[in-house]
Amino acid sequence: MDKNTWLGFLLIAAIIIGFSMLNRPSKEELAEQQRIQDSIAVAQAQEAEAQRVSQELTAQLEQNSASTTPISQDSIQAQLQAAYGTFAKAAQGTEQLVTLENEVIRLTLSTHGGTIQRAELLNYHANGDTIHPLSLFRGDESSMAFTLITANNRILQTSNFYFTPIVSNDNKKVTMRLQTEQEDTYLDFIYTLSEDYMVDFDIQANNMQTALAQNINSLEMAWQQLIPQQEKGRTFEERYSQLQYMLVGGDIEKLSESKDDSEKEAARVRWIGYKDQFFSTVLIADEAFTSSEFESIVQAKHSGYIKQYTTHTSVPFDITGKQATGMRFYLGPNHYHTLEAYDDDVARDERLHLNELVPLGWKIVSWINTILVIPMFDLFTSWGLHIGIVILLMTLVIKLIILPFVFVSFKSSAKMRALKPQIDAINEKYPAEKMQERQAATMQLYQQAGVNPMSGCLPMLFQFPVLMAMFWFLPTAIELRGKSLFWAEDLSTYDAVFQWGFEIPFLGDHLSLFCLLMTIVNVVYTYITMQSQATDPNMKFMKYMMYAMPVMFLFIFNDYAAGLSYYYLVSLFFTILQTMIFRWTLNDKKMLEEIEKNKKNKAGKPKSGFMKRLEEMQREQQRLAREQAKANMRR
Repeated sequence: MDKNTWLGFLLIAAIIIGFSMLNRPSKEELAEQQRIQDSIAVAQAQEAEAQRVSQELTAQLEQNSASTTPISQDSIQAQLQAAYGTFAKAAQGTEQLVTLENEVIRLTLSTHGGTIQRAELLNYHANGDTIHPLSLFRGDESSMAFTLITANNRILQTSNFYFTPIVSNDNKKVTMRLQTEQEDTYLDFIYTLSEDYMVDFDIQANNMQTALAQNINSLEMAWQQLIPQQEKGRTFEERYSQLQYMLVGGDIEKLSESKDDSEKEAARVRWIGYKDQFFSTVLIADEAFTSSEFESIVQAKHSGYIKQYTTHTSVPFDITGKQATGMRFYLGPNHYHTLEAYDDDVARDERLHLNELVPLGWKIVSWINTILVIPMFDLFTSWGLHIGIVILLMTLVIKLIILPFVFVSFKSSAKMRALKPQIDAINEKYPAEKMQERQAATMQLYQQAGVNPMSGCLPMLFQFPVLMAMFWFLPTAIELRGKSLFWAEDLSTYDAVFQWGFEIPFLGDHLSLFCLLMTIVNVVYTYITMQSQATDPNMKFMKYMMYAMPVMFLFIFNDYAAGLSYYYLVSLFFTILQTMIFRWTLNDKKMLEEIEKNKKNKAGKPKSGFMKRLEEMQREQQRLAREQAKANMRR
């Protein structure tokens, strides 16, 4: 290797080392990370110890109940006292269920653990069920426990205790009370239901200084939830099911939606979201969660579940009871405006950005969705139109917006098609060995005829972001869920007309009719397009590839939402219609007349700056080629 190569390697090494040193955590950051890891380890150890104690005691009680010589009640109480101390009274009881309900949500709370056991959305139904409301979770699918460290260092879990329910007269508020042996010493879980999907959740201590360790200023929380499969199309439901959390400051982090994933978070967290395709359970802290660890595990295909989410974190806690630990639950749909409304009249640095739970694509695509697609969708749906008509009108508006650019592209293509005999003549005049002269002559012809070869890219430049916006919007628009169109019973999932009970690679176990029709129409459109374009006889392979691409869409979109395939189908029909109109108005004869007119108008006019620069570059290339040829001959 020469000197320059070695120098290059040394510079690369220096850059890598310098970058590593600049990005190396400081001593304070390393200490904080270690503190968080230690805190998480302690919390997990505490939880494991509490579970062990609880299991041992439960086994003893079960053995006692089954024994022919049962242990005395005094002995049982002694065991409970030894295990739970001042909380022994709450270690035994009978589970009671309490219901809170408004117009959109019904919550069932259990006195065993004092947490929400079931959340039902009254305006939504599970797939294929038009009677019962949709359940975000029920029974053992969700669990939440807080670790308590007693004054004598016992490690307990709130999930092991029976709470006393105190229900308000309006049935909108319930206090789950964890009572100690002292009547005025207790811990309250307070749930307050609003008029929408938000539920206030406060943890309030009362005279707990004697019951809990004095140095407690936070509670370790373990929250786990299984996400049931709610939709027919598992592929998309799994793709859009994700654990997300927002850091204090506004940045939103996401765990992988396609594989098992975990994350330890050193920064303070504002909210934690457990979401599927159309619904979410979000826990919001008034202050922040700290020392957080998140985990997402993909569930087996036929288990009936999509993901399992787990969070270990801590929340601020005032043992004196002067200040409650404030949190909120959002239990509802991933509806953009519903989620966005929670930031109305809120200071910028206090906004929750819950609307980020609705996936709208990359930044520019998301921007198009928010300023064009969603407002247009809202406008047409506000008219009370059927969802199929709404999508059709949206397609028409989008086509009208990009129509001028499509017209310019089609006109340029028509001119190039009309110029084909002249281009063929140039190719015959200048063989492949004189490629530079051929290019110069071709560009000169284009300039004289007023043809811009790059104008064909303009429609795609404007159309592609809109197509991607619709690609992201329609599969996640909860408004399409359960809406039918023709044979499709649900536009939010695939419209299978044939099912064969086994998996075909890349196709699945079904055939979607809207997707099939879209593929057929796409092939027809490709044929029409190929007939209107001048093609090189030597490029037959590319011609076949143009037909292969629409067929590939059958395998790509077969599992997608029927509403998306319907949109592409309608869009293709409009495209074919405008192509036929353009062909009728821009025929080859008219194009030749316009080309000849442009040639006459530009005759005698000085060459454009672009053409001058192009000719100069070509002359320079020719000079260099000649010098290179002479040098080769001298060798």
